[in-house]
Amino acid sequence: MPRRPAPLPSRFSNTPFRVADALEAGVGKNRLARGDLTIPARGVRLPSGQDEFVHRVMALSLLLRQDQLVSHVSAAQLWSCPLPRWATIDSAPIHVATVGLGPIERRVGIVGHRIATDRASTAVIFGVRVSTPASAWYECRTLLSVRELVVLGDHMVGVGRLTTQAQLRATIRRGDRGVTAARAALEQIRVGSESPMETILRLIVTDAGFPEPALNVDVHDAEGRFIGRADMAWPELRIALEHDGDHHRTDPATFHRDRQRSNAFTSSGWSVIRTTAPDIRAPAAFLEELRRAFARAHDKVDRASREVALGPGRGAR
Repeated sequence: MPRRPAPLPSRFSNTPFRVADALEAGVGKNRLARGDLTIPARGVRLPSGQDEFVHRVMALSLLLRQDQLVSHVSAAQLWSCPLPRWATIDSAPIHVATVGLGPIERRVGIVGHRIATDRASTAVIFGVRVSTPASAWYECRTLLSVRELVVLGDHMVGVGRLTTQAQLRATIRRGDRGVTAARAALEQIRVGSESPMETILRLIVTDAGFPEPALNVDVHDAEGRFIGRADMAWPELRIALEHDGDHHRTDPATFHRDRQRSNAFTSSGWSVIRTTAPDIRAPAAFLEELRRAFARAHDKVDRASREVALGPGRGAR
C-alpha cells in the first residue's frame, strides 16, 4: 500500500505555489511529484481539489511577468461570461498576453499573445491581472464566430453589467486581424437579452428574415393591467416569442407561472410561441409557426384597416 505523502509546509498546503519557492523552503523534488499535487503549468503546483479554472489561473499568475496578463477567452471566463464549451473544458489552455515587446509566453498549457502597449486595458480579479471585459471581447474576435461574439457581447452589456456598447465600439481598430467579425458582431449586440439561448434565438429569427424583435416587452391586458413580460416580441402584431430553459420544465412553480402568463397573453389577443433547446438546434418547425403567426397578424391588421377605410357598418358582409 503506497505511503501517504508527507504534509507540505502550511504556506503551500491550501494555495498555488511556485516550485522554486517550495524547493527553497526544503520541499524535495519527489514530494512535488506526488499525486496530491497537480501541475497547471511548468514551474507551479496546485493542491488537488483546487483545480477549478480560477485556481489554475491563480497558480499560473505566480509565473507571469509584470508585462503579462490573462487575456482573450481566459479573461472572459474569469469575468464569468458565456463561452463555447471548447474554451472552458478542463484541458483548455490558458491565454496569456505580453504587453509590449517582451517575450511571448511559450509554456505547455498556455497560448501566448502580444498586445501593443497603447491597446492594453487591465483590471485585477482574484488577484490576477486580466484584460478588461471590453478588451477581452475584442481579443476574442480571432477565436470566436460572429454569433459567439454576439452572445459574449450581449452578456457583457446586459445581465453581466460588465461594459457598454460604446466601450466595445471603442476597442475596434481598422486593419486589425478579425476586425470584420468584431464589427459584424457589434452591430447585432443588444442590451436586454437575459441568456445566451435568448441571444441565439433572436439571431436565428433575424437570420430567417423576420424583423428584429423587441426584448423584455411588458404586456398589458385591455384594462391596462400588467400581465407579464415577454422574452422578445413584436408588440404591434401582438406576437410573443419565449424561450424555456430546462428549469422551466423541471421546476413546478416556474412551469405554473409560465402557463398562467401564456394563458393571460392569449386571452389578451396575443400569439405566444414557446421554444426549448431542441428548437434552437433544429429551428425549422418553430420558424414556420412564427411565419403563420405573422401571416395571421398581418391579415388582422389589413382587415382592420379596410374596415376603417370603409367606415362604420360597411365592412365585409
